[in-house]
Amino acid sequence: MRKNSIKNSRINGEVQRVLAEVIRGEIKDPRISPWTSVVACEVAPDLKTCKAYISILGDEDAQADTLEGLNSAEGYIRRQLAQELNLRNTPKITFIMDQSIEYGVNMSRKIDEVIKEQEASHNA
Repeated sequence: MRKNSIKNSRINGEVQRVLAEVIRGEIKDPRISPWTSVVACEVAPDLKTCKAYISILGDEDAQADTLEGLNSAEGYIRRQLAQELNLRNTPKITFIMDQSIEYGVNMSRKIDEVIKEQEASHNA
C-alpha cells in the first residue's frame, strides 16, 4: 500500500476522529487540558504505529501535563480505538505537540496590533 493512498488517508481521518472523541469525552484525567485538540494523525501503512499531532491552548506547564496524561492513558485510548475501528492492527500511538494553532493565534494578534498602530499614526 502506498503511503498517500486513499485507504491510508481514510484511516488517518477515522483515527483522528476517534482520538478526538476519546480525548474530549471519555478520559477523566485532570492533567489533560479541556483545550486539547487533535490536529492530524499519520498512521503507518502497516498499521503498527500512529503519530498523533496534538495542540493544546495554554501555557507550557499545561502542555507538559496534558502530554504526560495522554501518554499514561495510551493503553485505554488504544483499546477504545480498537473497539471503534475494525483494523487489522491497532496502532501504537505517539503523541507529538503541534504548535500551529498557537502560532496562528499569536500571528493574528501581532497583525491586529500593527494595524491598530498604523491607524493611530494615520489618524494623528
